[in-house]
Amino acid sequence: MTRAQIFMNRQEEPEVNLEQIVDRIRSVFGRFGGGGRAINYSVIAVVVIGSLFWLATGFYTVSTVGGEIAVLRMFGKYNGEQGPGLHWFWPSPVGTRSVVRADERRRLELGFRGTTSQTEESLMITGDENIVDVQLLVQYNIKSPKAFLFNVVDPGGVTLRDAAETSLRQVVGSRPIDDVLTTEKERVQAETLTLLQGRLDDYGTGIRVTEVKLLNVNPPLEVQDAFADVVRAKEDKEKIINLADAYKEEILPTSEGRGARVRENAEGFKAERINLATGQAERFTAILSEYVKSPGVTRQRLYLEAMEEVLPGITKIILEADQGVLPILPLPGVAPTPVVPFIGDQP
Repeated sequence: MTRAQIFMNRQEEPEVNLEQIVDRIRSVFGRFGGGGRAINYSVIAVVVIGSLFWLATGFYTVSTVGGEIAVLRMFGKYNGEQGPGLHWFWPSPVGTRSVVRADERRRLELGFRGTTSQTEESLMITGDENIVDVQLLVQYNIKSPKAFLFNVVDPGGVTLRDAAETSLRQVVGSRPIDDVLTTEKERVQAETLTLLQGRLDDYGTGIRVTEVKLLNVNPPLEVQDAFADVVRAKEDKEKIINLADAYKEEILPTSEGRGARVRENAEGFKAERINLATGQAERFTAILSEYVKSPGVTRQRLYLEAMEEVLPGITKIILEADQGVLPILPLPGVAPTPVVPFIGDQP
């Protein structure tokens, strides 16, 4: 059927006759006994009151919760934005307003919905041609309400999901499976966020991605146990390294302190021995000088000084040869004191 046939078969819409409408209103008010001029005033009053009610519907409030912003349109065309507070704008059908919570944290689940896995989104090929099951959580807010509402169809739904999946597959496909499973998760998240934000900016979605987080990253089910062993081994390795570093940080300061203390003691002992040796050498030099001057007197003085040092420490009694000795019984537990007779003329 052609367009002309459709137009001919379509029922013609009745034309609006304003005179008939006014005549009907006059006839209704005329039943109550009013004149023509009174009827005209009544019609005007009804129109004015209706217009006031219609204009009153243009008042609206924008809340501060969630950073609400009202996007205004007049006859479907963008007309500006309004922040928090009480405002007025042309009511429908002349004007429309859309309130957007710009600061509200929104989320997108990729590879899962709640507790249900979506394998068509989560299964990906890594750079070393392995298959990995990746679940991603994207959190975002709105940085441009105008772009979010008018530039892209469903920016927080299909557009964001496709962009996130493409970015994640690109990052995972450039890395070996071990990076995604173990130590490089943080870098994978950072690179995915950078690529995703760049794509969303190119599309003009008005979305700001605040966080990209890998939730569950698992190898294929057939080799999952082997990969789990590898992950545990690497975690144990990191744990042992951390313990060794902690032990090193603990033992090194103690050892350095002990070494410093030993060095200080050695320096002190060195200085003490040097000073003692120097004093003894100076004393010997002084005695030698006196001995050269008077050898006999010096020899006698040295002998007496030696005896003063030695005799107090020995338990011997020296007697003349002709002196009698009174024997004393030894007491229990006390060793007998030997008696050495004095023989000859010794100084």
